[in-house]
Amino acid sequence: MVDKIRNIALVGHGTSGKTSLAEVLLYQAGVTNRIGRVEDGNTAMDFEPEELKRGITISSAFHQAPWNKHTVNLIDTPGDQNFFSDTKTSMQAADGIVVVIDGVEGAKVQTELAWEFAGDFGQPCILFFNKMDRERADFNKAFSDAGEIFEPKPIKIQLPIGSEGEFKGVVDLISMKAYTYDESGQVTAGDIPADMQEEAESEREAFVEDVAEADDSLLERYLEGETVTDEEINAVLRKGIRSRAFAPVLCGSATKNIGINQLLDFIVNCMPSPQDMGPKTGVHPDTGEEQVREPEPDAPFSAYVFKTVADPYAGRLSIIRVVSGTMGGDGTFFNANKDTKERYSQLLRMAGKEQKPVKGAGPGDIVALAKLKETTTGDTICSESAKIRFQTAEPLPSVISYALSAKEKGEEDKVFSSLTKIMEEDIALKLDRNAETKQILLSGMGQVHIEATLEKIRRKFNVEVQLKPPKVPYRETIKKKVRVQGRHKKQTGGHGQFGDCWIQLEPTERGEGFEFVDSIVGGSIPRQYIPAVEKGIMDASQKGVLAGYPCVDFRVILDDGSYHAVDSSEMAFKIAGSLAFKKAAEQSGSVLLEPIMKITIITPDDYTGDIMGDLNGRRGRVLGMDSKGKNQVIEANVPMSEFLTYAPDLRSMTGGRGMFTLEFSHYDELPANLTDKVVAEAKRAEE
Repeated sequence: MVDKIRNIALVGHGTSGKTSLAEVLLYQAGVTNRIGRVEDGNTAMDFEPEELKRGITISSAFHQAPWNKHTVNLIDTPGDQNFFSDTKTSMQAADGIVVVIDGVEGAKVQTELAWEFAGDFGQPCILFFNKMDRERADFNKAFSDAGEIFEPKPIKIQLPIGSEGEFKGVVDLISMKAYTYDESGQVTAGDIPADMQEEAESEREAFVEDVAEADDSLLERYLEGETVTDEEINAVLRKGIRSRAFAPVLCGSATKNIGINQLLDFIVNCMPSPQDMGPKTGVHPDTGEEQVREPEPDAPFSAYVFKTVADPYAGRLSIIRVVSGTMGGDGTFFNANKDTKERYSQLLRMAGKEQKPVKGAGPGDIVALAKLKETTTGDTICSESAKIRFQTAEPLPSVISYALSAKEKGEEDKVFSSLTKIMEEDIALKLDRNAETKQILLSGMGQVHIEATLEKIRRKFNVEVQLKPPKVPYRETIKKKVRVQGRHKKQTGGHGQFGDCWIQLEPTERGEGFEFVDSIVGGSIPRQYIPAVEKGIMDASQKGVLAGYPCVDFRVILDDGSYHAVDSSEMAFKIAGSLAFKKAAEQSGSVLLEPIMKITIITPDDYTGDIMGDLNGRRGRVLGMDSKGKNQVIEANVPMSEFLTYAPDLRSMTGGRGMFTLEFSHYDELPANLTDKVVAEAKRAEE
C-alpha cells in the first residue's frame, strides 16, 4: 500500500547523532534486538571498514522500520562535508526529512546545506533536537537559533521534561500528555508535571496559533474565539508540514532511547507518503515533451537510480526509487538515458549491510538491482512503451585534487580499472587527465574523501596508489610590442629550404587569447604560405620562452617577408614563423600568469578573523562578505598554487565547521619573486 510508506532521510551535521538515531529507531521497531553504538563499531547502518575506523558515516545506508502498520524506509546520510555529496544525491529518494540537530552545539553549516537541499527538492522537514541528556544541552537556545536560521519557521510540538542529566521525557503539545522514560527505556504516558503546566499551556496556545496560520478559515475561527478541535488541528498540521508552511520541532536522546516512540508516531501520522507528494514530472527521451507519472501501482513503470554500491558479494548494486507502476522479482526494463533495454534477475531490499530478495516493488519503494551492465547512477529506467527521463540531483563540485600514479610499476591499468569501479559508487569523485601537465588528477570533496577512497581501493582491489599535489597550469604572456624577422634558409643537394617573414608581436587584453592578422600586401609572401606562418607561430607559442608554459593573450601581425620561387615551401615558412615568435617573445618582456580561483567560504562567525588572516597570507583578495544565519559567507579571489590543499587547512581552522567551493576565475600576473622560483623549478625539471 503506497499510503503506508514513509521514505525518511536522516540529515544533519557530523556528530549530531543520525546513525545513533537510526539505530534506536530500528530497535524500537523490533528490527534489531540490541542498540548498537557508533563508538563500538557495531551499528546496523555504519559497517564499511573506512566508516568504523573514523567513527563517521561515509556512504548513505538504508533500512526499514515497521511501525503501526506502516513501513518507514530510513536513509542514514553522511554529515561530514567530505561525503556530503552522497547526502544530496540520496536525499532525492526521500519524501520527508528528519533534520537531526545536536542539542548542545545547535545547527551547523552542513545542517543548513541539507536544509537547502530539502528546499530544492520540495521536501517537508521536521527537526529532532538530539542529545538533550548531555551537559549544556539547551532546548530553548537550540530552538531560538533554529528560528533565526531556518525557513519555513520551526514550531514546537514537544517540550523536554528535565534538562541535561535530569532529562527524562517529553511533553506532547498535541495530546497535552507527558511521556516519561525509566532507565530501561520503558515509556509511561501521564499528566503534565505540575511545574510545567503553565509553560505547556502557553506553548500549546502558540502551537495552535502557528498551525492555524496554515489554514485561513481555521485561523479566522480561532482568532474569533471559537473552539478548535484536536482533529482539525491535526489535519491542518499535516497539511502545513506537507506544504512546507512550517517545520515541527521534536526532541529526545537517541543514546538514552527517550522520545523515539513519539518520533516514530509523528513520522507515521504527519509525514507524507509517496502519494501525498503527488506526481513526478520528466521528459520523453526522444521528443523532449513533458511527461507526468502518478505514484500509482497501475501507472506505467518508472524509477530512477540514485546510488550505486560496489558490494563484494553481490557485485554492483543499483539502488532505485520506484516512482510509478510495479516491477517483479526479475524482468527487463528500458534505460531512457542509455537508450537500451536491460535485464535484471534479482530484486533486493537493502537492510544495512545485508540485502534481502523481494518478489516485487511498487511506487515509493526503495530497492536494489544487482549486476546491471549498462545502468549507472542518475539513469531513469522505465517501460519501453511509456518512455520517460527524470532529472536527478547533480553531485557537489570537487574542492581538492591530487596527481596520482601507481605505487608499483606496471600496475597503472589496475589502478584505473579500480578507480573506475569506485567512481560508479561515488559520483563525487572525478578523474581527469591534464593534457598540459600530463598528470592524472583525482578530485574529491576533501582530504578525508580522497584518503578513504584510496583505503577502499587497497582493501577491495589490492592496489596501492601514490598521491602528490598537482602541477599548477601556469601561462606565459608578453608585456610590450616588438617587430622581428624570422628567416629559415637551408641549402642541401637539390632543392633548399627558404622562408622569410616579418611579424609584429603585441599584447592583448587578458583572456583574449591569440589573434593572427594578415597584413601582407604586394605578394611579398604568397597566399598559400601565410597559413603555414600562422601554424608555426601557434605551435611555438605552446611552449613559452620563460618556463615552457603556453603563451596566451597576444596578437601577431604578419606585415612583410620574402620567398624563393624554387626553395620556398609550407614547411619552410612554418619554421620561419616559429623562429620569429621565439625571437619576439624573448624581446617582448615575457611574464608568467597564474590561475586565480574564486573561493566561497561558509564559516561560523567565530572563525571569520582567522580565515581572513589566512586568506591574506595566501595572497587572497577578499571580494565581499555576507551573513547567512549564524554563518558568514566570504568570497575571495585566490591563487590556485596557494590553495591546492586548502580543504584540510580550513577543516583544522574551523574544527570541521567551515566549508568552501572553488571555481576557476581568471589568469593574473605572478609576482616577480615567485616567477624566479617557478622558472628555476621548470629548468630543473627539464634537466
